[in-house]
Amino acid sequence: MDSGRQAALAEDRHAALRERARCRRGARRTGGLAPAQGLAAAHADGRADAKPCSGRPSGARGSLTLVIDASVAFAECLADGGFTAFGREELIAPPLFWAETRSALHEATWRGEISRELGNLSVVRLDAAPVAMRAPRGLGLAAWRIADELGWAKTYDAEYVALARVAGCRLVTRDAALRRATERLGFVIGPTEI
Repeated sequence: MDSGRQAALAEDRHAALRERARCRRGARRTGGLAPAQGLAAAHADGRADAKPCSGRPSGARGSLTLVIDASVAFAECLADGGFTAFGREELIAPPLFWAETRSALHEATWRGEISRELGNLSVVRLDAAPVAMRAPRGLGLAAWRIADELGWAKTYDAEYVALARVAGCRLVTRDAALRRATERLGFVIGPTEI
């Protein structure tokens, strides 16, 4: 497979991640959140005073803390520069990030969507990625509540959303379905919006 095809796959997304998004859409309840249940009403860990990150701090340009999900990591692991596109930003993720990303990379290799050589290189890049694991107390419960509030059957994506909420930062995703589902929260963005 040529490098152009492999780059296109990185942009287009991995089939397993698309399937997960499709299943999640099918499982969503209809209707919106009751105002008292909305994520804007209270922080994921119960603090009503916390607000989602609104962007860079005022003043000089410093690094941002960003939660990244497996869809972003998948693309960065396949890119020639790896995670260098994020520059000085501090990247964090919940514990499931590594298993989810590794699984997507392995599946792409197994299906022949990327070469075995690129697959092997991508998993090395993942293991060396400048992403810190964060599992704050209460993350699982916060993810459970977010999944309930957003009408999701599963909590995988909710863990990324909950971590961004608890950390007071933005979540960066390439998953269009996740982006649409969380648009009203105001802190879930795409890589080009950093």
